[in-house]
Amino acid sequence: MRTTRLAAVAATAAIVVAACGTGGGGGDKIALLLPEKQTARYEAADRPYFEAKFKELCPGKEIIYNNASEDAAAQQQQAEAALTAGADVLVLDPVDGKAAKAIVEKAKEKKVPVISYDRLTQGDIDYYISFDNEQVGKLQAEALVAKLVADGNPTGPIVMINGSPKDNNALLFNKGAKGVFEAKGVVIAKEDSAANWKPEEAQALMDQFITALGKDGFVAVYAANDGTSGGAQAAMKAAGIDPKTKPSTGQDAETAAIQRIIAGEQYMTVYKAIKPEAEAAAQLACDLLTGKAIDVAAVTGGKTVKNDTKDVPSILLIPIAVTRDGAVAGTKSVKDSVIADKFTPVADLCTGDYAKFCTELGIQ
Repeated sequence: MRTTRLAAVAATAAIVVAACGTGGGGGDKIALLLPEKQTARYEAADRPYFEAKFKELCPGKEIIYNNASEDAAAQQQQAEAALTAGADVLVLDPVDGKAAKAIVEKAKEKKVPVISYDRLTQGDIDYYISFDNEQVGKLQAEALVAKLVADGNPTGPIVMINGSPKDNNALLFNKGAKGVFEAKGVVIAKEDSAANWKPEEAQALMDQFITALGKDGFVAVYAANDGTSGGAQAAMKAAGIDPKTKPSTGQDAETAAIQRIIAGEQYMTVYKAIKPEAEAAAQLACDLLTGKAIDVAAVTGGKTVKNDTKDVPSILLIPIAVTRDGAVAGTKSVKDSVIADKFTPVADLCTGDYAKFCTELGIQ
């Protein structure tokens, strides 16, 4: 099972560790720098999972935490302040992967190792921890293509709302999805990007698409994540379109999106088990801080991801496509994924009108 493989990867990262020779050893502080609050996961999952694991592994060591709220300049100031305050390791999830190269260069001047977390940073980074992000896009597209075929619209047309062009992951999602759509002959009638991953940006783009194409000028929506999917669905509702008739993709398995999925308003999401990702980063950060020697091949399984500077040793976890009942090939049901892993609390999911859908799906 994929969840088992995820756990194995996390366990490997937790057991075998580290420090590459860039720095670390005897330090007291690390910095965790996250990019934004538009996506619920960062404050609700990444930060608490990382902090809990790091404090368990490195008791008495300090975490300097900041969230840049989608402001690349602010993130650079936060990083520089953390370095000035004595951070001996940076765990950096960049607002803008290219702009963040300046942060990496500042860290290297101080011989501070940098872990690029979730989004790839340019420059001489030491490690990258994320998911196979091109595969995320493939999963989204493959599930949507299966739905198009089932609905008798194998070639669309569809519209695409991509993620922020500043986010390297968004480019990989798009690459993975486009490869599937092109192979299957799916027509893309309109395409644009939500500049900052904001749902309201996606809603405005969807408004434009509907105005240009009409209500019947597209049959489905590729949305890069759950927030943009929610924005697209809000625009469709405002235009008198039932989202149930225009299947849409998503990503992150946010509780609101899972509610939309069990209600039939959103077709699918991609579940990325954030806990093993955050805990692997915490393990690596602690070991770099305390100067342990790293068996890189054991930690990464020999995987690398190329940025503008080097082939970066990388821990890549496995994403999972989720649909309402898992009936689509290559997907898992809500019940057998986010509920089974206790990622989405039943008490939060099965509220109000959604309770009846939980009953239908045997979620309790």
